[in-house]
Amino acid sequence: MAHALKKFFRPAGALLFTLSDVSILPVSGSSMKTAIKPLPPILTAHLFSKLDGLLLDLLRSLAPEDWEKQTVSPKWKVKDVAAHLLDTPLRGVAIGRDGYGAESTGVNLPADLAAYINRLNQEGVTFYGRLSPAVLVALMEVATKLLAEYHASRDPYALAPYGVSWAGEEKSANWFDTAREFTERWHHQQQIRAAVEKPGIMTRELYYPVLDCFLRALPFAFRSVSAKPGTYLQINVSGECGGSWYLSRAEQAWQITEEPLGDKLSETTIPQEIAWRIFTKGIDRESALSQVKVTGHVALGLHILEMVTIVA
Repeated sequence: MAHALKKFFRPAGALLFTLSDVSILPVSGSSMKTAIKPLPPILTAHLFSKLDGLLLDLLRSLAPEDWEKQTVSPKWKVKDVAAHLLDTPLRGVAIGRDGYGAESTGVNLPADLAAYINRLNQEGVTFYGRLSPAVLVALMEVATKLLAEYHASRDPYALAPYGVSWAGEEKSANWFDTAREFTERWHHQQQIRAAVEKPGIMTRELYYPVLDCFLRALPFAFRSVSAKPGTYLQINVSGECGGSWYLSRAEQAWQITEEPLGDKLSETTIPQEIAWRIFTKGIDRESALSQVKVTGHVALGLHILEMVTIVA
């Protein structure tokens, strides 16, 4: 897929915008001159077995009627989501470990990528949705073992087969691609749990890395938003699994920083219970607005509600 994406992505590691997309306000004082230290990698490969072990326990516990319950994803019931969680690791291992792609992507534009991923996902859901729950669970045991072994075998700092597109990257390090896959498996399992009214996976060990990965998309999500260099936005996710992230405006782009740099423009606080749903299109804007708090520049602070950390 990576070779096809080069037609519309910038060089490796670059964000998907040009300076003409960004309006920078005049600077009256000193701008941010401090060299920005990149955030540390998010290492999640060791967590796959635990997360998917919880998934298998969950699926084995479902009553026959549970498989037909609706999830927050409008088109998918519980069995559809489970089929997706079986399909994606098998495809991922085939591509990433074996270098096997069964077809050319034909991707030329970002919209093409979303349509391509949507098609593959629906084909997988249709195919594996034909299986009985018992067969699906049995195959899930195999697929999750392959997936955990594959991610554990990767050099975290080598280049992944393709980039994390929702963060604006053509090429990404393996650790980021692995963390992206971890967020997929976490949020889809959470969808099932919500649908069947089972306790969620709200532990700091498993949920904080998901939030941290999602919020690495902040610079790309704010790429067309204007601000004065030397200012920052603070994003909080409240709850024991959350934390604070700082989006700082440098001379020509937004960057995530470990600490606040410059003058605060806004502070946004999102409850951990809905943060994952906001970033995965699992809650409507009005429902989110009633639970999100912003101080300072409200429009800037609420722009995070537009951030999406899934391709399709």
